[in-house]
Amino acid sequence: MSRNTVPAGIELPFSAKYDAEHSQAYHDKHHGDLRRRLSNWRDQQLARRALALAGEPPQVLDLPCGAGRFWETLAERPERRIIAADNSAAMLEVALRHCRPALLERIRPLHTSAFAIDLPDQSVDSIFCMRLLHHIGESEHRLALLREFHRVTRDTAILSLWVDGNYLALRRGRQEARRHRHGRNGFQNRHVLARSAAEAEFALAGFAIAGHLDFLPLHSMWRVYVLRRA
Repeated sequence: MSRNTVPAGIELPFSAKYDAEHSQAYHDKHHGDLRRRLSNWRDQQLARRALALAGEPPQVLDLPCGAGRFWETLAERPERRIIAADNSAAMLEVALRHCRPALLERIRPLHTSAFAIDLPDQSVDSIFCMRLLHHIGESEHRLALLREFHRVTRDTAILSLWVDGNYLALRRGRQEARRHRHGRNGFQNRHVLARSAAEAEFALAGFAIAGHLDFLPLHSMWRVYVLRRA
C-alpha cells in the first residue's frame, strides 16, 4: 500500500469523464484515420526503444494503461510480466474486453491512482507512463506523482510529456498568447513544460535521466524520458 504523503484530494479534472462510453471512444480513436494510425505506430516504436534503453525490464507497471494500447508492445518480450493499472474502472474494463485471450493471461489488472499506487515499495522493475504528465499543470502535483513512481519502481520509469524547444510548442505558445489578449482564459487540460523545469523535477524526485526520445525532433512536443532511480 502507498505510504507516499500525497496532497489530499489530488484528482485530475478530466478523470471523471472516463465512463464506459468515453473509455470505448478512447479505445477506438487510435484505430481511426490514417493520421491516428501513423501516430500510434510511432508511439509504439518509441515505446520499444524506451524499453530497450531501460534494459528490457522483466516486470512493468503500465500506469495509466488506458484502453491497453501498449500491451502488445509490452508483451513482445515473452518473459515480461505486466501490471495494467488505471484510475478508471471503466477504462480497465474496456481494455480487458478487447484484449486477446493469450495476452490476457499475462496481464494483472489493478484499479489504482498514479498518486497513491496500491503496490509495495520497489515492487516493479519499471513504470511505463504514457500520455499522463502533460495533463498535470501544477509542479507540486507532478512531484507527488514522480515521488510515488520513485517509491514503487526498483529501477526505471518511462514517461512521456510535452516539452518546449520545438515548432509545435512555439506555435501553441503563440496561440495561447492570442487567447489571453482576447480574454479567452479558459481551463487548460494540456500543458507544455520547459525541458529544464521537467528535468529539475525528475532530479528532485530522485531520478537520473538515462535517455530521451522525441516523437519528431524539432517539430513535435512529445518527448519520452527514460529515468533511472538514483
